Amino acid sequence: MKINKYILLFIMSFLMPIYVFAYSNKVVLGGQNVGIAIQSDGILVVGFYKINNTLNNSKLSVGDYIVKVNNMEVNTVDDLIDAIEKDVNNNKVDIMYRHNNQLKNTVIELEKSNGVYKTGLYVKDSIKGLGTLTYIDPETKIYGCLGHEVVESTTNSKIEIKSGNIFKALVTSITRSSNGNPGTKNAKFFSDKIYGNVNKNIEQGIYGKYIGEIDDDNLIDVANTSDVKKGEAYIYTALDDNQVKEYKINILKIDEKNKVKNYFFEVIDDELLNKTGGIVQGMSGSPIVQNNKIIGAVTHVSVDSVKKGYGISIINMLKTGENNTK
Repeated sequence: MKINKYILLFIMSFLMPIYVFAYSNKVVLGGQNVGIAIQSDGILVVGFYKINNTLNNSKLSVGDYIVKVNNMEVNTVDDLIDAIEKDVNNNKVDIMYRHNNQLKNTVIELEKSNGVYKTGLYVKDSIKGLGTLTYIDPETKIYGCLGHEVVESTTNSKIEIKSGNIFKALVTSITRSSNGNPGTKNAKFFSDKIYGNVNKNIEQGIYGKYIGEIDDDNLIDVANTSDVKKGEAYIYTALDDNQVKEYKINILKIDEKNKVKNYFFEVIDDELLNKTGGIVQGMSGSPIVQNNKIIGAVTHVSVDSVKKGYGISIINMLKTGENNTK
């Protein structure tokens, strides 16, 4: 039996999978301050100190993650202390650590002083900070925040996340920005008022599932990349009493190919400049809106000219959130 080739092609067109993006074309507009707490996946080495005028001679480097002590899994600094105290052999312990995503082993020598073992290591197991919520997808409940990865300030390395959450935070004061010296939002944290989990810390921001109430009256259209133009736009952020307000900016440059810095803009709003001097730390994640559509989020300040900053495309964030969040 012969089948007309045009009919066959017609049938095949229905059998082929159709790929669509899972994120919504409308999202809940953010702008609220949020506290961010992340538990690292392992214990981060952030520095070294001398014992008897000698630095630790292990193979550990700043930015490594300790995962086991004498074959005992450790996740917190308290775990590390307990593991050392339970099983010390000739003032030495075996360490398994992660270096550039590869597991390695070394031995560290200890010094006991006043009943406490000294390792020669400065370590950290968690990090807490302030950011701004960018959006919540009302369909999937996935949220995006910051628009850039969370890094540990001492090592400037990305925090490898084991768990985390976002929670209520209120700005108490503003340290103004000046050229060469970016300012910051100063905040009070309410870590028991949790808004959602954090399960991804990646180059385009932090992502997780939102568990708080969603304001369906605050939905905004998502702009396509082609919709964005140079010129007037607004950033939405909270400075006083956590009230989200809009502030005028001017988009100077658009770079669709960059992973994070898709927009370069200048703050031209007198009220914002009077309060902050420009972009301040804690403003990362503040949504950017143009022609009543969300186009992206603030990510970085230009240190030498703090009235200027960078933003990431909302499409970039939405795709990343859907692809990386459970």
